[in-house]
Amino acid sequence: MSMISNENLKVFLKEVREKAAGEDRLLAQFERSFLNTLETTVKIMDDGTVHVITGDIPAMWLRDSTAQIRPFLFPAKENGEIRQMIAGLVKRQFACICLDPYANAFNEGPTGACWEKDDPDQSPWVWERKFEVDSLCYPIQLAWLLWKNTGCTDQFDGNFRTGARKILNVFRTEQNHESHSAYRFVREGSFYTDTLSRDGKGALVKPEIGMVWSGFRPSDDACTYGYLIPSNMFAVVALGYLEEIAEKVLCDERLAKEACSLKEQIHAAIEEYGRTKTEAFGTVYAYEADGYGMFNLMDDANVPSLLSMSYLGYPADEETMEHTRKMILSEANPYYYKGTQAAGIGSPHTPHGYIWHIALAMQGLTESSREEKRRILQLLADTTGGTGMMHEGFCADDPGKYTRDWFSWANAMYAELFLDYLGYRLKI
Repeated sequence: MSMISNENLKVFLKEVREKAAGEDRLLAQFERSFLNTLETTVKIMDDGTVHVITGDIPAMWLRDSTAQIRPFLFPAKENGEIRQMIAGLVKRQFACICLDPYANAFNEGPTGACWEKDDPDQSPWVWERKFEVDSLCYPIQLAWLLWKNTGCTDQFDGNFRTGARKILNVFRTEQNHESHSAYRFVREGSFYTDTLSRDGKGALVKPEIGMVWSGFRPSDDACTYGYLIPSNMFAVVALGYLEEIAEKVLCDERLAKEACSLKEQIHAAIEEYGRTKTEAFGTVYAYEADGYGMFNLMDDANVPSLLSMSYLGYPADEETMEHTRKMILSEANPYYYKGTQAAGIGSPHTPHGYIWHIALAMQGLTESSREEKRRILQLLADTTGGTGMMHEGFCADDPGKYTRDWFSWANAMYAELFLDYLGYRLKI
């Protein structure tokens, strides 16, 4: 096992420093945040695949690992070793999906380590088996981004083909979770947000409306209503990516058609069942829906979120997206907090009044104003609680109070926003 050397980033970092002339403080924060992932979380395995731990938890989340590595797509354009690192991560992600497409986090090996042994038949590779739609979208996204932004196709191996089929099968099954799905999740003696109701089946949703049911949010908290709109938005984008990969790389017409059909079903269902009228903001996208007319109007810091829909590339109704953004960046969103030191979106996953660095970075990434991007970068740098690193959540009145000392996803988001501020853009 080995680590990637920072030597491979010398040329890229030199270029970034030149573009960031005069932004010494923000540049220093970028270098700490950017290099933290490589120095602390990335491990090249003996088989050439890459295992990326989330930070202070020794397991690899399919979601987090993709987000942690995303900023490295920029140097990967000119650096073969970085390209192979990202391809190695994709290969490992799809190997994990082939093992268990319902799991969200995996061990470095078949050690049996886990957050809790929720399922007696749980694979020893699986750290946690919470089904989250976004966990199956992120590896497709990374595979496509690597191909489109660097030309690399090494990631499209046999496990990719098999994993892609498993993803489609799971999505189709979970379009009728009530009747077709055998998935259950019960965590004994836990918080209610860590388990599913109805003996592990989850809240009742209207079947076969087109959207895919999700047991949990990208925060790993249980959904209130099973149709999680941001994750279904992400599925639309990821299935579009898979359709193109199947057509142009895998030359698999059947896979392409299946991905396209599913993409269109989910998109139509979001627009029909995922929107509702509000008196204050007009028509908005809900965070969650049940298909029967119930909606959860909020947003969560974790991506995919409603805030991130343009970042992900979802083909939203523009007016509805604008209304939604106004709503979730106001106190109409129960997890939008204003304090003496900062204002932004937090999460029910962390204490009341705690804003997330991930959400602030996403707010900046989805702003059109360069001045606003810089303001948010400064706010991020000002709220590390003196540690010089991003955290999960921090108190809006006292950034010295925070959750998670070591959270690589948040560091990566700062790095991505800083690169965006300098004009770096990925093809999405």
